[in-house]
Amino acid sequence: MSSCNNSIPQPLVFILDGIPGLESSYGWFSVPFFLVFIITVIGNVTILYIIRREKSLHEPMFLLLAMLSVVDLSLVGVTVPRTLAIFWLNAKEISFNTCLTQMFFIPSFYVMESGILLAMAVDRFVAIWNPLRYTTILDNNILVKMALAVVARAVAVLTPAPILAKSLGSFRTHVIAYSYCAYMAVVKVACGDVSNHIVYGLMVVVASVGFDLFFIILSYGMILHAVFQIQSWEARSKALSTCGSHLCIIALFYSPVVFSVLAQILGYYMAPHLQIIIDNLYFLVPPMVNPLIYGARTKQIQERVLRILHCHRDQG
Repeated sequence: MSSCNNSIPQPLVFILDGIPGLESSYGWFSVPFFLVFIITVIGNVTILYIIRREKSLHEPMFLLLAMLSVVDLSLVGVTVPRTLAIFWLNAKEISFNTCLTQMFFIPSFYVMESGILLAMAVDRFVAIWNPLRYTTILDNNILVKMALAVVARAVAVLTPAPILAKSLGSFRTHVIAYSYCAYMAVVKVACGDVSNHIVYGLMVVVASVGFDLFFIILSYGMILHAVFQIQSWEARSKALSTCGSHLCIIALFYSPVVFSVLAQILGYYMAPHLQIIIDNLYFLVPPMVNPLIYGARTKQIQERVLRILHCHRDQG
């Protein structure tokens, strides 16, 4: 139960407090945020351009990578500009309806990315388990169904968030100590019994990130089992190397979530500004690093990037 002696009715406008306690450093914080945004846009647009133009890359692994790039661009598009507006312009006001919209789309894109990472784990399993039928099993129809399932799951899981938030009638304050309208951040400033909202928040984590991470681990267990059935050490090494990029992305994507959950379970107190910074890492680091990892570890993408740079150099 929330203690509300001086509660206010549902406000028309919330105030996003950014990163409380670090207001004097906003100028410095804006630099990495802006650089991450630029690198993310350039990297993911390049990946999409190369996959679209290079017909040899029109296979399941790269088409899933293209889906990941679209979601990454969407994720930074709905988070970083708003945060930069707080840092640069002190634009902290956000209408209640805009807050509800942000509350739906930001976690939706995050859940979609988690779903695509699971689809990519399935892709690697099929490629190693049955390489001769790889493109037959994961044909375009299956990939479309996977994409629709990823989107449908995100919509189904996150649609209740703005509806439940809209039902909150009174608040202790209209100031949200966060850089964006997070569902739980809004619930924390609400009055009355919010236990149902907390249970829903936990269910979202379990039904999305928890579900995906469990089946990703299961997929890689089956991948390792299939790899160790291969007699040749060289063939084993080659099979495992195809999973390297995906494993790097998984580690980057899920590490902040696992760290936050473990910190709460173990009762580790985390300063509010540190918690907000870690939460922002969810949405900043993976979208920036994903194209860099695949660009560095995928020969076809490397060759195409070098060819583009070589052409521009010749024209200059």
